Amino acid sequence: MQTTTSHPIVIEAQGISKTFFDPNPFLVLDHISFQVEKGAFVSLVGKSGCGKSTLLYVLSTLDTEYEGKLRLGGELVTGFDQDRLARFRNEHLGFVFQFHFLLPEFSALENVMLPALKLGKYSAEEIEVRAMEKLRLVGMEDFALKNAMKLSGGQQQRVAIARALINDPMVIMGDEPTGNLDKKNSLIVLDILKELAAVNQQTIITVTHDQEFAERTDRILQMEDGKLL
Repeated sequence: MQTTTSHPIVIEAQGISKTFFDPNPFLVLDHISFQVEKGAFVSLVGKSGCGKSTLLYVLSTLDTEYEGKLRLGGELVTGFDQDRLARFRNEHLGFVFQFHFLLPEFSALENVMLPALKLGKYSAEEIEVRAMEKLRLVGMEDFALKNAMKLSGGQQQRVAIARALINDPMVIMGDEPTGNLDKKNSLIVLDILKELAAVNQQTIITVTHDQEFAERTDRILQMEDGKLL
């Protein structure tokens, strides 16, 4: 997919390198540079150990031990202190992992509300309304008051997507978001993500081993031995 002037650059990696030192120095990311425009749905693919999850953690600002520069939404986030990064993440990034990480003692609605309550931008009443909107978006509004533990795996993952959306993030980062789902639920999650990119113009970047999933995204970034091919 070509970058166009009508779509601003949301993710810009410049010469990202990272070395592990256990037990010997090992270059896991080797001078990676690329750009992702607003509203693009991108898959990071490659064999296990090629560096794709490490790259995702750098892009998501969870890993700050790297060389190079990272810009998100035009802002140079390399060098931010941890407090500033935590605030930036909560406000601008949404996360969907292979394991949903819902709090089992809370309802679906309460789980979705949590990141917004932490951000403190809206009142609790407004956050509840917004959380219901996000649950509606993923077809889970009828399960809002159900305990998270009592939902199926596919339902839990859809609640996790709603939670990732609550603060209207600029970028949604996914680490194997369909890794624990059957074919039917994988397609439901894929369709939700595709719609978020196309309709909401949210930028989505996911690590996946699922070739079919990758082929239905806008763009595939293939990694091998710490490099982008």
